[in-house]
Amino acid sequence: MNILKTKRPITPSQRQLISISRVGLFKGPCLKKQSLYIKNNAGRNNQGRITIFTKGGGHKKRYRILTSDRTLLSGIVESIEYDPHRSANIARIFSEITKIHFYIIAPDGLRPGHYISSQLEKKDFSFKIGNLFFLKNLPLGVFVHNISLLQKKGVFARSAGCAAQLISKDDKYCRLRLSSGEHRLFPLNTEACLGVVSNALHKHINLGKAGRSRWLNRRPIVRGVAMNPIDHPHGGGQGKTAAGRPSVTPWGKLTKGQPTRKKAHTKLIIQKKK
Repeated sequence: MNILKTKRPITPSQRQLISISRVGLFKGPCLKKQSLYIKNNAGRNNQGRITIFTKGGGHKKRYRILTSDRTLLSGIVESIEYDPHRSANIARIFSEITKIHFYIIAPDGLRPGHYISSQLEKKDFSFKIGNLFFLKNLPLGVFVHNISLLQKKGVFARSAGCAAQLISKDDKYCRLRLSSGEHRLFPLNTEACLGVVSNALHKHINLGKAGRSRWLNRRPIVRGVAMNPIDHPHGGGQGKTAAGRPSVTPWGKLTKGQPTRKKAHTKLIIQKKK
């Protein structure tokens, strides 16, 4: 159960601090076979050049490998754990059939001792949170997450508090309303997990001080107008001056109003996001 926490301020850094209580989350080590260490490149590319100025430092952390293909997997929830690489909590599952442990994204309401399974090939469905279904087998109005796209497993609705609502169905497609407000068509055989992603209060976190940002691998952001002309196209001038041109990156590319989305299947998008 996630609860927002504040502190009686003893120092200035605690005055604005808002964090989330992790009572009920597993405090032991993560699974070694299902995790790996990713080296922090501090915003540098494969040539060693800095391409992101706001990356660097940060505490060491291990990346948890989540199981994306759950078609034949089922098991008992052993624990709900914190994941430093994502906003949502994760669930550790033990499969009685394969005798292995694996991780999945934990939906809200999933608790240790619950049993999750794949309901793709079954006729008598068990509508429990965390189970895997085809969209065609779900009733209208339910919320789903970890939605597949074509051959890719688990693409949509994976962040904390996210979910998509099933609005309508026809002969070929199901219509979902995503968290962004976008209405999108998915084939009837699209796989999705029932429920809303956990840790919905994540958006209310206030770090309270710059040092906590540094622990999270975030360096300070410096405005381009505060730099010299050699460092940024917005830099230079006498006193405080505006950029004098549309906002650009340090390399001269436009920053505002440019699409950042990669190739989208526009034929399946019914209503664009807000």
